[in-house]
Parts: sequence; C-alpha cells; structure tokens
Amino acid sequence: MTPERFKRITDMLAQRQLDLTVCMEEVHKPHNLAAIVRTADAIGIHRVHAVWPKTWIHKRKGTARGSQNWVDVKLHPDIGSAVAELKASGMQILATHLSDSSVDFRAIDYTKPTAILVGQEKHGIGEEALALADHHIVIPMVGMVQSLNVSVAAAAILYEAQRQRELAGCYQRGCPLDLEEQNSILFEGATPSMPSSAKRKRCPIPSSARPAKSWRTSSGGSRCS
Repeated sequence: MTPERFKRITDMLAQRQLDLTVCMEEVHKPHNLAAIVRTADAIGIHRVHAVWPKTWIHKRKGTARGSQNWVDVKLHPDIGSAVAELKASGMQILATHLSDSSVDFRAIDYTKPTAILVGQEKHGIGEEALALADHHIVIPMVGMVQSLNVSVAAAAILYEAQRQRELAGCYQRGCPLDLEEQNSILFEGATPSMPSSAKRKRCPIPSSARPAKSWRTSSGGSRCS
C-alpha cells in the first residue's frame, strides 16, 4: 500500500460518524440496499443496520461501487431487537413516515446520536417500528407523487444530517474507532487479496501505525460523540 493510499484511508476513518446510522426494515431490492450503503459511505457512516430474516443480504456490487468494503452492515432478525440496540446506544430513532405527528426532516437536530429508519419498498415501515420511533419525519413534496424511492429518501435525509454535523464540527473530532478496528479496516479494505490468505494461515492483523512493508503491492449519547 502506498503512503498516499494509506493517508486517504486514515483521513476517511478520522471522519467516520459512529453515532449516525440507517436502519433498513426489510429493504430487499439489491440496487436500493447498495445505493443506501454507498450514500452512507459518502456521508461518513461506519455501520448501517438491516432487519432481515435471513443470515445474509445481497448488495449489488455495481451500485455499491466498492462502498461495501468500507461500511459494515449489521443484520437483525426483527425490528424490535434492532431498535432496542440502537436505543441502548443512546440514539434517537427517526421513522420516515407521513402521520399526524410527522415533522419536516430538516427540523430535526442530527448532531444528536441518530438512527434513521426506512421501510421496505412496497409497504414502507411497519406498525411496530412506527410505534418504537421517537419522531416521524417527512420530506416535503409539491408534485403529484407522495413518496420517494427509499434510497433517494435516505440520501436526502443523510445529507441534511451531514450539513448540520459539518457546521457543528463533528467531522473534525478525530478518528472515533479503536485501534484494533482501524487495523482491520486498513488491512481488509486496502489489501483485498491478502485478508483471506491471512485468515487461512491464522496470521495476526498488522499494525496501522504506519504503512507496513508487507502491505505494499506492486501497483502501488452526547452530540457528535
């Protein structure tokens, strides 16, 4: 890995937002899943959550454009356990849904630890998830349609979150990840051909203190916490 590549990755890790995430309730179309993961990476989100009854989930690589290498997708068997985990970490839960209590998505303070719930393509967010949410949010529309594609809606909300967090200095606080996880991301993301070999040989992950020679390739609860 070249020094330039190493710096690009460490600069990216330094801006990761551990207290901002998206929770997808049975979003099943691969292009939507991949598009949300891609946007999450662009915003600086480290981990997204997916409620899915299976033990795997398919993200279309062409749409993700490599972002699946940098954003962790954590699977949950049901919405109750997913929201319980998010609330336990101090996050406010926002559900994208039009109701009598809904507010404009721009009226929310996204500098607080925040999880944004989006629902599956046909039926939207389920009743249980809506009941568990702290706020219902909507994206104002003046045309004939009443909803946006789930990945488009997620992107609009996330970029408002990014705008607020940039103004609050959340992206300048330094790398929030512990050293072990930084090492893992650097090793697996920067040298995709090596982790599988290292696992087979049971080799330890090298330190990320500096670009190790063994990595080189021939081609060279509080706010904003």
